Parts: sequence; C-alpha cells; structure tokens
Amino acid sequence: MRKSPMASARVGTIAGVQVRVNWSVLVLVLVIAGVLAEGTLPDVYPGYANWVYDASGVIVALIFLAGLVTHEVSHVFAAKRAGFEVRQITLWALGGVANITGGTPSPRAEARISAAGPLVSLAVGALFGGAAALLRLAGSTGLVAGVLTWLAVINLGIAALNLVPVAPLDGGRILHAALWKYRGDPTGATLTVAWVGRGLGTVVIALGLVELLRGFGFSGLWVALLGWFMVASAGIEEYRIRSLESLSEVPVSDVMTPKPETVPPDTSVADFLDHYLMRRGYSAFPLAEDGRPVGLVSLDRVRQVPPERRGDTSLREVACPEDQLTLTTPDESVSELLPRLNECAEGRALVMRDNDLVGIVSSRDISRTIQRRTP
Repeated sequence: MRKSPMASARVGTIAGVQVRVNWSVLVLVLVIAGVLAEGTLPDVYPGYANWVYDASGVIVALIFLAGLVTHEVSHVFAAKRAGFEVRQITLWALGGVANITGGTPSPRAEARISAAGPLVSLAVGALFGGAAALLRLAGSTGLVAGVLTWLAVINLGIAALNLVPVAPLDGGRILHAALWKYRGDPTGATLTVAWVGRGLGTVVIALGLVELLRGFGFSGLWVALLGWFMVASAGIEEYRIRSLESLSEVPVSDVMTPKPETVPPDTSVADFLDHYLMRRGYSAFPLAEDGRPVGLVSLDRVRQVPPERRGDTSLREVACPEDQLTLTTPDESVSELLPRLNECAEGRALVMRDNDLVGIVSSRDISRTIQRRTP
C-alpha cells in the first residue's frame, strides 16, 4: 500500500482522542520562531534585548501550535455533535486530519464538520487582530502589538490555506460535499477532488521552482514542498477510493477468520494470558455467554491491567462491551463494513449468521485484501 505524507508520531490524547503530529509541524514551529526572533521582529521593532526577541518568537510559535490544535479539535466536536466517533487527529503544518468513524456522513454533515476548523481559525485570527488594533489605537506600536499582529496573520493564513479545495484540506472536503450533493455520487466527487488537488499541486510545485530559480531559496523550497504534499495527498485519496471500489464486490466471508475461538467473560486476565493468548497465536478473542457474543478482548486491553491485578480482574471488566461491538454478516461487502469499524473493537468486527458467531474480521485482514487487489 502507498505511504501517506501524513507519517506521524503519537504525542498524547485530548478528550479521549489520540493526537499525532507530523514532522512538518515541528519544522514550521522552528521556522516561525527562528525567522521572527532572528530577522523580522528585530528589523521592524528595534531596541529590545535579544532574549526578548527569542522569547517572542517562541511564544508566537507555541501559540501557532495551540491554534493548530484548536483548529483540529473543532472538527472533533463538530463530528461528535453530528453523531460520529473520532479515533485520532493528525496535525500537520497547515492544519490536520481527523480520523472520523461510525458511518458515512451526509454531504451536509461533511460540509459542517469541515467548515468548523477554518471558522475557528478565522475567529482566533480576528481576536488577535482586534487586540493588535486596539493597542495601536491606544498609541502602542511596539513589540507586543507586532506579536499580536503576527498571531492574527498566522491564524488567518491557516484558515485561508485550509479552504484551498484540495484533500485532505478542509476546502477539499467542502468541495467534495458540494459535488456529492450536486451529483449524488460520493465516489465521483472524491475522484474530482483528487484531480483538482493534483492539478493545483503541480502548479504550486512549478511556482516553488520558479522562486528557487529567482534566488528565493527557502521560500521556494517551502512552496515546492507544499505542492508536493498536495499532489501526494491527491494520489493517496484517489488510491483510497479505488481501493474501496475494489472491495465493493468482496463479501466479508472472503476476508474473515472463520469459527473464532471464544472465551467465557468471567475468565480472569491471568488465566486468559496463560491458557488462551500465549497458546493460540491470536491477538483478540470474542467473549461469549450462552453462545452469544458479549464482548471482545485484545492483547492491548489486557496489557493495561497491572500484573498484580490480573488474577482478580475478569475479561468482562476490560473488554469492548457488547453494545459497542461492530457486527456484520458474511454477505455484507467489505466496502460497506469498513466505515463502521470503530476504536473500541480496535478495527475488528464479529461476523454473525442467524445469531451464531461464524467469524471475525480485522482492519489488517482488509488491508491485506486491498494489497492483493490494488496495483
């Protein structure tokens, strides 16, 4: 499978949502701090000690980072308000991507969720801009007013750039929602957005190369990298939708592991580790009671139980509960199942036929199928 330009590292959680950061965020934070501290602020606002410029640059960079987080968290709240789950958010230099699960949003819901980020960035930018304007009206044209002005410019820039109609930017999602509503074809809308992204990205790369040839090395390189990201993201988006198309005629029965072994829910974690997990070679087991699945337990869940408590803790206490399990049938297509996989079951679904458990399928099983079917 293709690698995404969103390669990232986990840094923590916010409101139960995993937060990951792409390398481009760290680069841009350092660039903002360095350019402001070493060049822009001393040139425009001379007369301060070097440490003041350094501190101002760091403050602007950190508030920029906080603005990115606020931008993306607004998507999380908008998605949850619309009834969807958010597994994780990935921050990158100009915004981020929210991994939304729990079904396929309607065009209207997609547009609302996507618009939340730019609206918040606009509001934050306006807030800083208003504060800077008030200081200038009061006669202050010093460094503080300058820092506030830069914070306004940066946040307004984040909003504007995220409205560019390129996936995975918010503008690309809004364009997708509009095309989907107009045409009634979400797949065709995705492909159109991908083609637009590839075209705009190519133009941006060309502009960056022109800047390089004119001697503007750093800015030209940054613009070219932005264009590369747009082209790469468009390719990933097209690959994703082609992959889903390839799965539309694949039934769950073709990718599932049949007749999974079940475990009684009152089994202790210690017994589970000794008699099931270490001996069977599987990383997840359905819990069954009277022949009915009542949960799903995995290696990651039992790892969280301290060793001294494993003998007294039952699997029922740590498992994904019955009401949060994703259930499917052998005849459902994999493309229909994929959007319903959730974080609680760690991307797994239980396959049922006439109230009997006949299989289990994981996101890894689906990934292997995509690799086999997609060039």
